[in-house]
Amino acid sequence: AIAKAGPGRPSSRRPRASSHSHFRMSTHHVLAYSTAAPPPSSASAAKRPRHYTGPCLPPAAPSHSPRYSNGIGTRRRRTEATAAESSPPGPASGDGKHEPAAHAREMQTTIVSAAWLEANLGTVKVLDASWYLPAMDRDPRAEHAARRIQGARYFDVDRISDPASHLPHMLPSAAQFAAACDALGVTNSDQVVVYDGAGLFSAARAWWMFKAFGHDAVALLDGGMPAWDRAAGTVDIDPVAHDHVAAGAAAAAAAAAPVNPAAAAAATTLPASSGYAAVLDAGLVRSKDEVMARCVGVAAAERLVDARPKPRWLGEAPEPRAGVRSGRVPGSACLPFYDILNDDRTFKAPEVIAAAFKAAGVDLADASTPVVASCGTGVTACVLALGAELAGRPGVPVYDGSWTEWGVEGSGCPVDGKE
Repeated sequence: AIAKAGPGRPSSRRPRASSHSHFRMSTHHVLAYSTAAPPPSSASAAKRPRHYTGPCLPPAAPSHSPRYSNGIGTRRRRTEATAAESSPPGPASGDGKHEPAAHAREMQTTIVSAAWLEANLGTVKVLDASWYLPAMDRDPRAEHAARRIQGARYFDVDRISDPASHLPHMLPSAAQFAAACDALGVTNSDQVVVYDGAGLFSAARAWWMFKAFGHDAVALLDGGMPAWDRAAGTVDIDPVAHDHVAAGAAAAAAAAAPVNPAAAAAATTLPASSGYAAVLDAGLVRSKDEVMARCVGVAAAERLVDARPKPRWLGEAPEPRAGVRSGRVPGSACLPFYDILNDDRTFKAPEVIAAAFKAAGVDLADASTPVVASCGTGVTACVLALGAELAGRPGVPVYDGSWTEWGVEGSGCPVDGKE
């Protein structure tokens, strides 16, 4: 079944209780999010802590309105008339960000609006790349199975990864990534659009993964599923078997994993027998040894920018993972990823993003010093990489292992922090 979601669409169904409560923030944890939560008052917004110390997203401005019922709306088939009804072209957004014309079909490589995606749904491949930290208390596979953007398939960030690594969701081999794309029905010539249920969180990781394997025609839905709901975007509400969502591309990727670790390291190109041709761009990835050699010490030629909350970077707050030390990579800068996002989880204007980097000590206009993005496990670092591209610095590599690899006890890596 197909439905139109969002404000102004009266529902023909009895509103059902939300499966998620509103965000509740403690010092180190953020719980679930619901569009049914009341909008925050200006007074409550003023009480937001200056430095958020948790492992994930601070509370978002919810996509609630008095006319928003159960987030699904009237069951109706998408036609050209209903698509046009919710997809007016918009040359620019209110915060000054450039928006492509809603019906343009030139290659999109950074972000697209909900209006653009609605107008182009039939010609792009949409992937739900939702992934949540345990503290967020959400099940991305179950959410996808119940409700998703029309035609979307599930891209499992956590399981389309290197099974030989003890670190979470590390970059898979080219063979694994290609097998996942084949299972998802994605070809090298497709325009891909990724999104997530948090607004802008894990989808950036999927965006970076496609870039890393040579697929330039990939863009992120700015604001994710909450933005889609606000724009009354078309959704599929026919249930999908949870087991089918959990398997799919992830199972195909696991089956393609090289048995020999040496072969895995050498497998940067997929054999010609596969449908999807994946070629790793090593320039977009940094290993622990490369960060040690290029970002640390007096001979450092690259600047590492950490997307974690500042108290964790300073070593004043504990890490959420057992056995990982508090602190930072020596010589690194700190730019919490949410500092380049608006309250509704859309990107800020390019000049505002550039100013945030500069305030953190990184001038994106200065091409003489390469920039490397890092975070806790290589997810929100990708938000910084995409933000930098929007601000005029494309091709920022990501330290894949990030702080979980660097800061773990026994890693042999130097750590700066609170004494």
